[in-house]
Amino acid sequence: MKVLWVCNSLPRTVAMAAGRSYSNKEGWLDGALGKLIQSNITDNDRDSIIPALAVPVHVKNKEISEYRRSDIDMGSECIISLYEYREDVDHPENYNSNLEQVFGKIINDCKPDIVHVFGTEFPHTLAVSRVEYKLNGSGENIRLLIGLQGIISECALKYTDGLPRSVIYGKTFRDRVRKDNVAAQQMKFIKRGEYETEAITYATDITGRTEFDRSWASSHNPKATYHHMNETMRQEFYEGTWDVTECDRHVIFMSQGDYSLKGLHKVLSVMPKIISKYPDARLRVAGIDIINKDPIRITYYGKYLSQLIKDNSLTDHVTMIGPLSAEQMKREYLNCNTFLIASSVENSPNSMGEAMLLGVPVVAARVGGIPSMADDNTEVKMYSDIDELPDILDKLWSDDGEATELGAAAMLKAGITHNAENNLNRLLEIYEEIC
Repeated sequence: MKVLWVCNSLPRTVAMAAGRSYSNKEGWLDGALGKLIQSNITDNDRDSIIPALAVPVHVKNKEISEYRRSDIDMGSECIISLYEYREDVDHPENYNSNLEQVFGKIINDCKPDIVHVFGTEFPHTLAVSRVEYKLNGSGENIRLLIGLQGIISECALKYTDGLPRSVIYGKTFRDRVRKDNVAAQQMKFIKRGEYETEAITYATDITGRTEFDRSWASSHNPKATYHHMNETMRQEFYEGTWDVTECDRHVIFMSQGDYSLKGLHKVLSVMPKIISKYPDARLRVAGIDIINKDPIRITYYGKYLSQLIKDNSLTDHVTMIGPLSAEQMKREYLNCNTFLIASSVENSPNSMGEAMLLGVPVVAARVGGIPSMADDNTEVKMYSDIDELPDILDKLWSDDGEATELGAAAMLKAGITHNAENNLNRLLEIYEEIC
C-alpha cells in the first residue's frame, strides 16, 4: 500500500533531516509521522507505511518551476519521498488551477493507493480533489481521504462575532493598502469555505474526531465514509505535569489572539471584572502580536484591541508574548493558572489537547467540537457567554483542590485521546479499511 500525504506545511522531523526551514504549526502531524518512522525502525513484525509527502513552498521560491522530488534519508534505512510545489499560501483565498496540473504529475510519479489530505484550509485540497475525481473517472482507483481540521466555512460564519460594526468595516492605513480589514478577512474565509465545500464532495473517505465535524461532513458529503481518528500531539507535551503550587497565580494564558475569531476582544471586555476580584490577574497571549505595532502597520482590529486595553486600564495586565516554540509553549502552559480558549468556533483545538495532556486547568467556550473533547465541569470548565468567565475563574482560583482535580481528570482524558500508539494503530486500520 502506498500513501501520499498532502500537508499544509513540512513536518519538523523531515525538515530537519532535509535541511529545510519549518514552522511550529501543525506539530501534531509531526508527532504522527514520528510514530510511523519509529514503527518502521523498531517493529519488524508489522509492515509500516512510510508515506510520501507533498508540501507547499512559497510561490516566490524560484528553485522550483512546478514541483521537485527529493528522497530524504530519515536514518535506519527509512527514506521519505518529498514533493515540494509552489503555492501562494499567503493568499489562500485565491485558487490557482495550475495546481491541478502539478498534482496530476505528482500523483502520476508517486502512484499512491491513497491520497491523504490533511485539512481543508488551503486551495491545494481542492486541486488534489479535482485531480483525484478526474483520474478515477478515467479508470484509476485512487482513494481520497480528507482529514478535517478546522472547518473554514463555519469559521467564516462566526468571524465577526462580538465586534461592533465600526470595527468590522473600519480601516487603518495598513488595511487600505492591503485591502485586508476584518470585513475583507471574513470574505476571504467565505471564499476558502467555498473551496472547502467543493473539495469535500470529492472525498471517498473523511477523518474527524468530533460530533461537530461529523455532522458537517455528513451534510456536505453523505456518501463518504467517516472514520473517527484522534490526533497525536507533539512529543514535548507528553512529559510534565501542572502543579498549582508552582504556577503563576491568577495568570490566564491564551495560545492565540491575532484575529477576531479567537475572541481576544471578548476576554478584554471582562478583564476589569476579573481584576476587581484579583488585582494581580494577568493575561498572556502567544502568537503574532498585532497590538504593539506602529501606526502605519497596525490593523484596525489590532487598534481596537489596543483601545480596549487603554480604556479598561489593562496595560499592566495584558502581555503579548509573540510566537513560541513547543518548549516555550509548554512553559507557558505549566506556569499559568488557567488556559483559556475564547474562540467563536473551534473544531478540535490542539492547544486544548496540549494543555490537557499537561494537566492544566482549561476554561473554554462551549462552541463547535470542544464539547466532544472533554466533559464540562469534570475535565474542563465551559461557558456559553463570556460574561460567565469571571465567576468560573473565581471558583477555580479560590479552590486549589478543584483546579488540581480538574487538571488531573483532563490529563487522564487526554492521555487516552492523544495516545500516540493507539492513534498510529487507528491510522493504519483506516488505511486497511479503505484499501
